[in-house]
Amino acid sequence: MNPKAYFLPYQWEWIKDDAPIKISEKSRRIGMTYAQSYEDVRDCATKKVSAVWFSSADETAAREYILYCEKWARAFNIAAKSIGSIVIDREQDIKAFSIEFANGTRINALSSNPTQFRSKGGKVVLDEYAFHKDPEAMWKAAYPAATWGYPIRILSTYNGKGNRYYRFIESIKKGDLNWSLHTTTIYDAVEQGLYDKIMGRKTSAQERAAWIQTLRDSCFDEDTFQQEFNCVPIDEATAFLPYDLIRSCEDPTTLMPLEEISGDLYVGVDIGRKKDLTIIWAIEKIGRIGFTRRIIELERRPFREQREELFEVLRHPKLRRACIDATGLGMQLAEEAQEAFGKYRVEAITITGRVKEEIAFGLKRSMEDRSILFPSDKKIREDFHSVRKITTASSNIRFDADRSATDGHADRFIAAALAVHASDSGAGEIHIASRARRVSSSMMKGY
Repeated sequence: MNPKAYFLPYQWEWIKDDAPIKISEKSRRIGMTYAQSYEDVRDCATKKVSAVWFSSADETAAREYILYCEKWARAFNIAAKSIGSIVIDREQDIKAFSIEFANGTRINALSSNPTQFRSKGGKVVLDEYAFHKDPEAMWKAAYPAATWGYPIRILSTYNGKGNRYYRFIESIKKGDLNWSLHTTTIYDAVEQGLYDKIMGRKTSAQERAAWIQTLRDSCFDEDTFQQEFNCVPIDEATAFLPYDLIRSCEDPTTLMPLEEISGDLYVGVDIGRKKDLTIIWAIEKIGRIGFTRRIIELERRPFREQREELFEVLRHPKLRRACIDATGLGMQLAEEAQEAFGKYRVEAITITGRVKEEIAFGLKRSMEDRSILFPSDKKIREDFHSVRKITTASSNIRFDADRSATDGHADRFIAAALAVHASDSGAGEIHIASRARRVSSSMMKGY
């Protein structure tokens, strides 16, 4: 048997690495557990190890791993007996799926349980380690295997940054841990033949790119794709609006034509021209809920056309208040709107750092109360999630966002925040009483 014929280059690089501790920073579904199962059967067949203790985040993954091992046992032509589910620890009710080889070695696959490795000698494999229920306790139980000269293998995709797996990777990259690191993104895997193997033929560059794009589109949001397939962990700690909060306010039925709006109408406008979008965000207030009825996106449109679009909305008979970004380019349009519709209906807002903080927290409070609903739209979701809350060295809060070449610079977020401010019963000129009080207020709970 020529083992290299069964594996793609990145899989074979992993298999032939005999480092005492090695860790895989990987994309989903690229066959690394499959490669690991070969390495483990080989080590048992050659009696390099007396036993393998494999742990994954769930029972299904443990069963799949055992099936792989049975395949490799047949390929090695080594006598092996699958002994199914066995009791490892009766008191703790710990069970494993096991394969026993004729030479006395054994492979045991268990679901995530830190106590399963206590007093167990042999090679340790932690699969999807970042998703284990208690990775800290798991590592404390598993690490003694290395002190007895047994190898340790850690494989996982990312699960954010708040876990030991992420800290392991960062420590290796900084040179603080002398472990062997293998990084394989979906792009690496596809370039080395993954999609060809899936399709059973040589594919074109266009086919491979289209397949990756399909994966990206199926991920619901860009951050998920980056984490699941491109080895970029999500840092929800600095995201002002987490995905869960954003999704809780999504409603696919909320949009409607202007002429059908019968409740009080409130509008927020973020003005852009060359790099950013102009966004007109219209909310109908029914009771305590603000239903997003219209979102008008204008990209690189002349001010004349922007004025026409805005004034059509402001002419609505149910308009109660509009808040317009009067910073820089927006000043002229805000002034013209005030002249046409009155300052009591149109508020021109210069967005300073403090004002942005005030309207941002206003939007967040509304989302937490679910008193604003908006369409389920990937652009809105990514726009809102792109906003980062940063605390400066002087303890001030700053909001920033990555600029997209086509989708602006959190323009939808600003427009929605202005619309929420307009719909506030106490809307009017923004006043900030005290920075110190904001830091200690309940509004900051959890940050």
